[in-house]
Amino acid sequence: MRIQIASLVLALTMLPFSAAHACDMPVAPPTPDGNSATLDDMISAQGEVKAFQAANAIYLECVDDQMTAEKASIDEGDDSAQERYALAAADYNAAVSREEQVAADFNTAIRAYKAANPD
Repeated sequence: MRIQIASLVLALTMLPFSAAHACDMPVAPPTPDGNSATLDDMISAQGEVKAFQAANAIYLECVDDQMTAEKASIDEGDDSAQERYALAAADYNAAVSREEQVAADFNTAIRAYKAANPD
């Protein structure tokens, strides 16, 4: 009986932590070497970048929903929600930065590909 109660208490205390990590962050695709990539490599990489951007948009929406929920908890007086809100905001900002970096890296690869294949 004590083990069941202890497990329940542990599960309830971990609920906010696990809820804050319920969004699935997408993995950024590798950037091709534009100097040596083929046209097929570049087209494939473009598809991977677009898929990453779509998955990242879903991730950002999920994190935004978490931030909205934590803001509501803060407004209701939940002092611990402020830290969860800050963590979610940091995750959101990092995801935006990661997406910008993926796009910048791919654009650099495109410029290198075009320079290496001027036809």
